[in-house]
Amino acid sequence: MSDSASTPPAPPKPPRKRRYVQDLAFIAAIVLGMQWLQTRHVPEGAAPAFAAPSAAGGQISLAEWRAGHAEGPVGLYFWADWCVVCAAQQGAVEAVQADWPVLTVAMQSGDEASVAKVLAAKGVDWTTAVDADGRIAARYGLHGVPAFVVLDRDGRIRSATIGYTSEWGIRARLWWAGLVG
Repeated sequence: MSDSASTPPAPPKPPRKRRYVQDLAFIAAIVLGMQWLQTRHVPEGAAPAFAAPSAAGGQISLAEWRAGHAEGPVGLYFWADWCVVCAAQQGAVEAVQADWPVLTVAMQSGDEASVAKVLAAKGVDWTTAVDADGRIAARYGLHGVPAFVVLDRDGRIRSATIGYTSEWGIRARLWWAGLVG
């Protein structure tokens, strides 16, 4: 007599489609949890005001820049010249800027002249505030780059992401801010 006759049959495996859905839900939960952890210090409500040197020369303030784009939502893109992921996201930011106003903030990338050199080398014509010491990013609760913050037409923070965000992800957040803002 063999032992295999006395062992109960193994329970059936769940269907493959259900396993894929479970795996996808698990991965989504991890990604969303990490995003929440990275952005948990971003303030709610009105975006913190700031004025900073402009890479183009002079000063730039969020209030003055927003006044020129008061009709809808805007983006704030925090980047750094030493950030490899920021370089990978450059094309997405360029594409979004064709349709939406985006003020970029160069975090810890040197003074105005250094940032202007980096922008010229990358071949981008971005309106850029220079956050040489990281104080602006800290006021927004951002501890990494790239980061993209969406403000609604009233200047309230509607979303913030840290890390790579696709062009369509940025567009969707701006679109949503236009609906709810």
